[in-house]
Order: sequence, then C-alpha cells, then structure tokens
Amino acid sequence: MRGSDAARGTATKTSAARAALWLVAAVLAIRQLVAVLRQPPGERLIDLETWIGPEGVLHVNGSLYDTDSFTGTPFAGLVLKPLTRSAEQSLGVVWTFATLLLVVGIGLVAARAVPGPASRLTQLLAAPVAISLLMLSLPVRNSFYLGQTSIIPVLLVLVGALVVRGERASGVLIGIGAALQPTVLLFVPLLWFTGRRRAAVSTAATFAACTVLAWAAMPGDSRTYWIDHAVGAGLGSSPDGLANQSLHGALLRFGLEGPLEIALYLALAALVAWFGLRRAIRYARDGQLLLAVAVTGCVAVVVSPTTWQHQLLWVLLAVVGRVGRKLADRMLWPVFVVLAMTLPGKMLLPNMAFLDAVRDNAVLIAALCAACVVPFLSRTDPHFRKPVPTEYATPVASRWSWIPLLPVWRRAFSRPNLLLELLAIRVGYSIYSKIRLAATASTADAEAHGRQISSMEQAIGIDIEHAINQAAAKSEWLTDFLAFYYTSFHFPVPLTILAVLYIWRPTDYRWARASLAFATLLALVGFWLYPLAPPRLMPGMGFTDLVHGPQDLTNPDFGALTAVTNQYAAMPSLHFGWSLWCGVVVVVLAPKVWMKALGLIHPLITLYVIVASANHWILDAVGGAVVVGAGFALTYVLSGRRQVLPRATGKTAGVGAVPAARKSEDAPGPSDAAPASPDKVESSDAPDSPAGGAAEPVVPAAPK
Repeated sequence: MRGSDAARGTATKTSAARAALWLVAAVLAIRQLVAVLRQPPGERLIDLETWIGPEGVLHVNGSLYDTDSFTGTPFAGLVLKPLTRSAEQSLGVVWTFATLLLVVGIGLVAARAVPGPASRLTQLLAAPVAISLLMLSLPVRNSFYLGQTSIIPVLLVLVGALVVRGERASGVLIGIGAALQPTVLLFVPLLWFTGRRRAAVSTAATFAACTVLAWAAMPGDSRTYWIDHAVGAGLGSSPDGLANQSLHGALLRFGLEGPLEIALYLALAALVAWFGLRRAIRYARDGQLLLAVAVTGCVAVVVSPTTWQHQLLWVLLAVVGRVGRKLADRMLWPVFVVLAMTLPGKMLLPNMAFLDAVRDNAVLIAALCAACVVPFLSRTDPHFRKPVPTEYATPVASRWSWIPLLPVWRRAFSRPNLLLELLAIRVGYSIYSKIRLAATASTADAEAHGRQISSMEQAIGIDIEHAINQAAAKSEWLTDFLAFYYTSFHFPVPLTILAVLYIWRPTDYRWARASLAFATLLALVGFWLYPLAPPRLMPGMGFTDLVHGPQDLTNPDFGALTAVTNQYAAMPSLHFGWSLWCGVVVVVLAPKVWMKALGLIHPLITLYVIVASANHWILDAVGGAVVVGAGFALTYVLSGRRQVLPRATGKTAGVGAVPAARKSEDAPGPSDAAPASPDKVESSDAPDSPAGGAAEPVVPAAPK
C-alpha cells in the first residue's frame, strides 16, 4: 500500500514538473512571437524584407549577389521567388508562426532521439526542455528577428536522419537541406559509413538535381555563387565580423589574409572534417544518432566559409552528449553549451584584452570542442548511465524540525567542478551587473532618497559622514590610501577567500558561496526599489569625492565605470556587505587568532573607507549588514547547520580512505551505525586537507 502511494506521489510530481516546463516553453514561444510582431513592419524580419520586399533583391532584374543582402544559394533564391507575390504584412505573420512551428518540430524530434537508455523522467521532460532552450538560443532569436531560413536545413536533416525510415525519402530531405546549405553535404559520409548507402546516394542526387535546376533557371547567379565566390565564400558584408563564427572568419579576425590564410584554412578545415566525421561515425554506430548528427553539424559550422549566427543550431544539439564519469562533472558540458548559445561572449569572460580571442570566438570554440575534442561517453561505458555518485553530508539536527527547509538541497563533501564554478561565478556576476545597471531612476528621486537618509541619520545622531570626509580630505596620504583601498580590495578579498575554501575546505566553500550569493541577490532588490545618491553626488552638502576627484554633479564622470555601473546603486552597500561577509567567514573558519583578527579588521577599514571617501552613508553599511545576515540566515534555513556529521572511516585515516559503506551494500556493518550525537559533531573548523592530518568525513550509507 505504501509502495503504491509513493508511486502515485512520484507520478504526481513528475506530471506537475512536466506541466510547469511546458508552460515555460509556451511562455517563451509567445514572448518571442510578441517581440517580433509588435515591431513596425519596416523593423522586423529584416533579412526577409531585403529579399522579398518591394525593393528586395528577389525583385531586381540583376544578380541576387549584386548587393550584400543575399548570401544564400541560388536554389534558396529560386524557392523564395514565389513569395514575392505575397502580401507583405500577411507574409510576415505567416513566416513568424511558421518559424515557431519549425522550432517546435526541431525540439520534438531532438527529444525523441535522446540516446538511450534514458529514464522515464528524461523522456517526459526532454521535449519541453529542448523547446525552451531553443527559444532562448541566439540562433533561434536571430532567425525570428531577421526572418532567416537557416532553421529549415536543420529540421530537414533531423527528420531525414532520425524520423523517416525509408532511405530514399531520408536522402531526399537531407539533399534539399544541402541545396539550401551546402555544408549539409558532410552528412553524406556519415550516412555512407554507417550503412545507409542508399540514403547517401539519394542525398547527393537530390542536391545535384536542385543545384542543376537552379543553374538552369539562374545561370548567372549560379556561376557567381559556385565559381566566382567558391561556394559563397566572401558573400555578405564583413566576413571577418564577429557574426561569422567559422574557422575562416576567425582566421580573418586574427589578421591573416590572402593565399596564406586560404591555405591554412583549407588545411585546418580538412583536419577538423577528418577527426569530426570519424567521431560522428563512431557515435552513430554506438547508437547515439542524435549526437552523431550534432557532431557532423558542428563540423559544418567550423569548415563553412561563412557561418552566421542564425546557422549555429548544430552546436546547441551537441548538448545531448554525456561527458564525465562523475555525477558532479556531468553538467559542465551542457551548461557551457547553453551559456555559449544563449549569452553574448562578453558575459562569459571578463572584458580583458588577452581574452578577446576566446570571447569573440566562444561559439566557434564550442563547435570545435564538440567536433574534435570533448570525450563523449560511449553507451557501453559503465558510467554512461550510472556516473560515480556524489557523497553528501548527513544534515546535523537543527533546533527546529522544518530546517533544512529543502532536504533535497544537500551539501556535498567533494569539491564542485572548478570550470563549472568559474562559469557560474562569471555569468552570475554579469547578470548581477546588468540588473544593477538596469535599476536606474531619475536623479531627482535618487537625491530625494539621499535627503531622506541624511534626515534619518540626523534624527538618530549618526550623521558623521561630512566630518569624516572633510578630515580625510586634508591629508594627501590618507586620500591616496582611501582611493587605493576602495578600488583594490572589493573583489580580490572575497575571491581569495572562496579560492582558499575551494582548495582546503570544500564543504565550507559551498556554505560560504551560497550565503554570499543570497546576500548579493537581496542587494539587487534594494538597488531596484530604493535608488540612492551617495554623499559625493548630493548637491549643496559639501562632500568631496576622494576616489574619483571633484565632479560636475550634472554630468559626473567616473572614467570607464561611468557607462557600466549604476552610481545610484548605493543602498545597501555591497562594499561593506562583502567585506562583512569576508570577516564573518574568516572569524568562523580561520584556525589562528591572528587570522580572525584580520577578518575583523577588514570590514572595519572598509566602513571607514566608504564613509570617508563620501561613497556611502552610514545607513548604507547598515543595509549591507542586513543583507549579509539575511544571506547567512537563508543558507541556514534551506540547507541546515554548517557543521557536518562525521562519516565512517576505514582502517586508514586519510583522504583516500574507502568509506565503510562501500564494503558491502547487502550486509550491515559499522557504517550502518547510528550517527553521532549533535554534541559530538565534527565541526568543519577542523582542517580536512591532507596537510591537516584528517580525512574528509564520509557519509555512511543508509541500511537497506
């Protein structure tokens, strides 16, 4: 009876999750439709307008390629010609809805082809997740906005390779896709060497027939595309622009040109095609046909002379590949692909000159990795379906039974994947910066709030900012110190603490990271709801900006930061809040008294610096303390106490000790004993690195 109740409960949760994901997919689809259709007719479907509009290239008597507006094949122009007779307004609406249906079709086909063995939950949730990711991806958003046809070849290949059973029909669909996008011909070797030779022949024949038909109808355009421009190379404006995420475009951006660039491009393209297609054939024979299609598509992205942003859906499909034998590493590849395909490169990496080459070619790098580098697991690998599980701590009993509020949010003993952490920190900070910058208000509102804060401080007798600021302004060395401390310690100190915890205290790293993230999110609410002018931007109060120098308050200039930060995001003060977080973490975790003392000194110095430099009010610091306290409190409520129960140890005490729970899963042993009482809890204050001489605790397995 209990088993049936549990099964019904699981089914109910699965149904609810599936309904929620389908709702998300529907909302994203509707949002995309509205975003396109609400634009004025002249500002939406820009590429479609340049092709079939009243002045479009498909109406002119000359060549399709006389301008930079058309970069497709002559066959694509031949297919689009009949659309020039359609009413412009109705065609735009029909085209937008047709694009939506094509995207949904890609999502459904991809979800159906997820390589097995796949759990029932994966099968149920794959379709809405796939459609949601497609709607968020840059290629789909560009296709909607521009009115491009690049989605059609992807869907034709997926249907031909994964859905249609007859080989001839399959080849016809893929051949039409190749006629629209010639790099699709790379699927011919995949079909041939995986035993689908009729499909390969049919693909080549269909492509040839469509190309000959277009040549007969438009011989001049066909000669321009296939011979003069060598399969479209050089067509379109700025082949060296960032939108061209192909190997050829990257080499042009590196400054190479002429015969040297062409020779290097052809050699590298041949290598990528060789290794990539061999991998795709291997995955197809392994039963991972969707992954094989995605890898072949990524090869096409890399070797094509021009691969515009709306042609990059193949990279997103590579998310289906499984990478990593540990469960903790399994999410790195899909997260990287999704972020690279949904966010601009400047959000993935800092704006530093030495990172320009990586940031500008992030999608190309993802395609190269999928095609030639990433070690996707074979279905015969024992870790394909059952990765090495993550060991989690048993929560320490709390005073209240409802803590932890989310028992599924467990604390792992092992370190999280480093690259995944760096991606999360970077992207999280980028999103934080954008929201902070978007939380703008009028100068009048910010100054009015500044006067409110000043009045409140006067009422309670803590309006000491002006006196401290003027005293500091009289000392040149103190002014220099304030500017140095304000600009130099805000980011490095929290990042250094996180790095130290990641290396030597992984369990405490997760606790500290979560509390800092919660505090930062809560601060964004304050920035949005209560824009506040800091003392240095309050007219008539006599404050001196000791960090940026004297300012024209009608048009303040803070150098490069003026355009990228919100000067009225002052309440709460994260300068003080982050320093207080650093102090709390160091005081709680540091093993030496002098380290704890340094942890206390840092927030005190920061408080003096932000007040003396006229960058914050005293109440801003109070607000920073409030959000930090709330961050620690939320972490406690959701995940429980920071301490962890000791896990059973084997005969050897060390990091490599094998948990007793692994000795036998059938017979109870020492690892099945009751957990230690709370008063004997091992605090994570004890060193858990090899240098500290103690092993990280191991969670005892629950008895069966």
